[in-house]
Amino acid sequence: MTRLGYQIPNFTYPGVDNADIFPNVIAQAKAAEAAGFDRVFVMDHFYQLPGIGAPEEPMYECYTALAALAQHTEKVRLSALVTGNTYRNPTLLAKTITALDHVSGGRASLGIGAGWFELEHDSLGYDFGTFTDRFEKLEEALQIIGPMLRGERVSLDGKHYQVTDAVNSPPPVSKIPIMIGGNGEKKTLRMVAQYADESNLATGPIEEIPRKLEALDAHCERLDRDRSEIKVTKLQMVMVAPTMEEAEADLAEVAGVKGWNDEVVEMVKMILIYGDRDTVGEKLQACMDTGIDGMTINLAANGHNTDRIGLLGEIGLAAVGG
Repeated sequence: MTRLGYQIPNFTYPGVDNADIFPNVIAQAKAAEAAGFDRVFVMDHFYQLPGIGAPEEPMYECYTALAALAQHTEKVRLSALVTGNTYRNPTLLAKTITALDHVSGGRASLGIGAGWFELEHDSLGYDFGTFTDRFEKLEEALQIIGPMLRGERVSLDGKHYQVTDAVNSPPPVSKIPIMIGGNGEKKTLRMVAQYADESNLATGPIEEIPRKLEALDAHCERLDRDRSEIKVTKLQMVMVAPTMEEAEADLAEVAGVKGWNDEVVEMVKMILIYGDRDTVGEKLQACMDTGIDGMTINLAANGHNTDRIGLLGEIGLAAVGG
């Protein structure tokens, strides 16, 4: 299970042309593995997200990127954080995850969520539907994908998906863990208790984490699920450098590339865990002290500087007790 994950959410780097983006992504994945991260994640989006950049900024299709990263890494598990269920038929997703498991030598993980980015759906022609629709689809998808990943034939005559004796051959090399991403206490965490091995809580106040853990505990009790089987992690956006002055310089560099004004820069500082080694270390430790089992951290603003990944690995491992 994820103890310390590294997410790559940004592909807009100072002085890097489009043709040279992916070599930098490879360098980040290799640096994360060397620094002791046990997972490398990319987002499953086609447009860049608000808060990180403009929609038209570069964004890779995640499973193609992960399969390529498998050829440049040796130990880290590879996953989306998280797959938007609305973008793929669940049988296709099961086959895709299985292929990733084979090409990586048994290092695939499935991160999945209901989907939320309405602009992306509307612009690219994916059915967005209602909140209820998306969660109904996610639950049906889990009822298909889980058995397929376990090598079982599956049939489902659902409201949104219909499959008949679906076969997944060859089966995965490894037991592929299933992570459900999201903060919803009624729907998301109930599905975690019913179908998943991991829960990943999205970015948000750490003060809310104990309440999320209590909700998950209650769902497990109602469903007679052993709560100890489920690991809970938290996504954290971080910007760290050896000194505050270097952190300021890093942020100024990326602000210049993305065209952020001073107001946006100050907002970014409020969103991120931001600062030098000690400042960031204290805040990551406070996050772990809420009772979660691990963290997935990104360096959305300065991950292209792989020295920062090494520094983050040292701080993160100290926080999670690695």
